[in-house]
Amino acid sequence: MKRIAVAGIEQGITQLVHGSMMLDKNRMDYSSGLLDAFAAAGGNAIDTGHIYGESSARAIGLWMEVRGNRSDIVIIGKGAHPYEQSRMTKTCIQSDLVESLDRLMTDYMDMYMLHRDDPNVHVGYILEGLNDQISAGRCRAIGASNWTVARIQEANAYAAKNGMTGFACSSPNLALARPNEARWKGCVSTTAEDEAWHEKSQLPILSWSSQSGGFFTDRYSKENREDAEMVRVNYSEENWERKRRATVLAEKYGVTANHIALAYVLNQPFPVAAIVGPQQPSELQDSLKALPVVLTDAERDWLNLQTETISL
Repeated sequence: MKRIAVAGIEQGITQLVHGSMMLDKNRMDYSSGLLDAFAAAGGNAIDTGHIYGESSARAIGLWMEVRGNRSDIVIIGKGAHPYEQSRMTKTCIQSDLVESLDRLMTDYMDMYMLHRDDPNVHVGYILEGLNDQISAGRCRAIGASNWTVARIQEANAYAAKNGMTGFACSSPNLALARPNEARWKGCVSTTAEDEAWHEKSQLPILSWSSQSGGFFTDRYSKENREDAEMVRVNYSEENWERKRRATVLAEKYGVTANHIALAYVLNQPFPVAAIVGPQQPSELQDSLKALPVVLTDAERDWLNLQTETISL
């Protein structure tokens, strides 16, 4: 599996990143089976979050302990989620990280990301708190999850000016389907302008919900409105047209529209890894089918409705 370069991560991050919310310390045969399949496919990065709770993190820690593979695995942690009020403080940044490390049974996080932003808190204060964690050896790189490009630019400019380590990557929702509104409070999805900035800066993206929750599978159609969240977030005439075009390209490449949606994310003109959440090893094997698909710039633009016609 190909890897993308991320500053501070010596071994790089594989194009697919395994989610962790389905993992459970009380179901270790199941959890280990998922992670073993991922490692066997060449995957090396696991996405975690303090808000996801103790059980999933402990399952990862137990798996790494038994396999003896901690140095081979890139653990991505997220902290300072606001819950019901802002927690963008140095105390919360550190306490979430320390507790996550204890759950994971490790003494460092490869990448520590802030799960949400609080625009009312100055980036200098936030970076001081994060750089303290790097200096203490608790993490090796830092990133921003669900931060706007403007805030990331502000933070990294401050870091460069003041001799600090800045954000090495961003983790918004980047997907072929453009959401009508945020799936969850405080979430950020990329715009065309954001993606242009990432192309210019080459700052990597770790995309969550890169396949739009299954929108491009056969489970969803205009007539099927049973999933209220899917209807609220992704049902639009533009997205149905994107799905139709993905189906056309799927025939060309011998895959499914869902594979094309994932290939769209991974074929951006800047480094991208996609966080996936397979519930079974077979679902991971299915996602792997998207990796060999190399879309042209013209195909990518056509999928995203930037052009009306394409030569197939």
